[in-house]
Amino acid sequence: MVAENYIDAEQDYLQGMKYKDIAAKYGVTINTVKSWKQRYSWSREKGVHTKDKVCTQTKKDARIPADDGTRETLQNDELTPEQQMFCIYYSRTFNATQSYKRAYGCTYESAMCAGSRLLGNIKVQLEIQRLKEIKRLQIVAGAEDFVELQMRIAFSDIGSLVKFDRGSVLLEDSSTVDTQLVKKVKEGKDGVSIELEDRQKAIDWLTKYFLIHPDDKYRAEFDRKKAEAGEATEEEIATNMQTLAEVLQHSRPNRNIEDYEGE
Repeated sequence: MVAENYIDAEQDYLQGMKYKDIAAKYGVTINTVKSWKQRYSWSREKGVHTKDKVCTQTKKDARIPADDGTRETLQNDELTPEQQMFCIYYSRTFNATQSYKRAYGCTYESAMCAGSRLLGNIKVQLEIQRLKEIKRLQIVAGAEDFVELQMRIAFSDIGSLVKFDRGSVLLEDSSTVDTQLVKKVKEGKDGVSIELEDRQKAIDWLTKYFLIHPDDKYRAEFDRKKAEAGEATEEEIATNMQTLAEVLQHSRPNRNIEDYEGE
């Protein structure tokens, strides 16, 4: 199934085609068509594909989510419906010929010439640039989210996940902790054990990332926290982690964590 089928299917729906006919046309189930309608907020009352109704779009319609910007494209009354679809297709494929062919329903030969010519239209260019910028910002935002997660993993503190009470180890309530730092929690005959995401792996990834992106906003914080953590040797860190693991797996009443030191 072509990823953009739902866009063509929406046009068919707006023109009055039934679910079963749309499903047959695109080789999908009726339930798939219904899910498209719900997910992409199809509505025959909106009529976003006609220029007259585009001009009278209400603020109520404008609240529909438009994560990739395509809803705004379909409401751009400076473009014809075909130009709107061309901009959407081209921003995803960067193929002028195929985009024109799909938008206008013409032959491949006609699209070869017309596609390139349409790219010269200033209004079309501006709309394509707008869609490309939205996509770029989404990619940047996604990368920042991942870097931020790796930072939390790299400098995670097991003390934020467990608490010690007279020698017993208790897990903090899941609603109060950063569960993205936890790789696995299991309960066995020796009690509850918790495994964090790999801190060293996160540090290694961040080190390589900041070599490529030295001006990243997280770089200074990474260097500072890494320097602070460097005050303890790798051997000390490993020993402390082993002690915590033993406390978690072999918790006994009336024992303090200091009791495990030297064992």
